[in-house]
Amino acid sequence: MAGGFRRGNRKRLPKLEGRGELQSLEREGPFKEWLGMPDLYRYFLVVEGEKYSYQTEDAELPVAVGDKVVFRYKETKGGNWIDRNSLGKAIDPSEYQ
Repeated sequence: MAGGFRRGNRKRLPKLEGRGELQSLEREGPFKEWLGMPDLYRYFLVVEGEKYSYQTEDAELPVAVGDKVVFRYKETKGGNWIDRNSLGKAIDPSEYQ
């Protein structure tokens, strides 16, 4: 079925954006969700004092503690979950050459 079609005339909530210095990073895993699926790693990040969770197939993240990061996330009952493939280093245009 084609995506993007929704019933009703509800406005979609905009994605929340997180930004700041990565203060800590912990990894759990790998987890096997089901047969044939790649291993999943669960990361727990602290950015500017806020806790976030991130799940991916990558054993290493493209960011390290001390980097300025930017990402999109959702607030859920289980905490703040970073959207898949949205975590990256923030580029400061004044330092970029």
